[in-house]
Amino acid sequence: MTQPYLIEFRHILDHRGALTPIEAEADVPFSIRRVYFIYDVSHGAVRAGHSHKKLQQVLIAVSGSFKVHLDDGENRQTFLLSRPNVGLYVPQMTWRDIDDFSGGAVCLSLASDHYEESDYYRDYEAFLNAKGIR
Repeated sequence: MTQPYLIEFRHILDHRGALTPIEAEADVPFSIRRVYFIYDVSHGAVRAGHSHKKLQQVLIAVSGSFKVHLDDGENRQTFLLSRPNVGLYVPQMTWRDIDDFSGGAVCLSLASDHYEESDYYRDYEAFLNAKGIR
């Protein structure tokens, strides 16, 4: 099974500012089929709280910072995302919670597929059962 990992994207800087290009299948390990943003998160709120059966994602803090807690049913990892040129690859069948959003934080998600409710595990026990852990 593929493990989560950080991706450091190119960071092109000159006197005009910074630019970070991201290309599907070159900078992320899949074709990008959907892009969305999470923003204006209330203080103390937790986002995500699910796993995907097949979908893969790369999460990026394009502004501010937040923590991503990942759980494969056996191991838990926490990543602090705070740089717009660093993404976190989240493989399929990985439970995720996102919290500790700074003021003005924006989380960009690059997803490997279109939204499909049937791809979600929204119950942690059902997720563990599907992994054969319970």
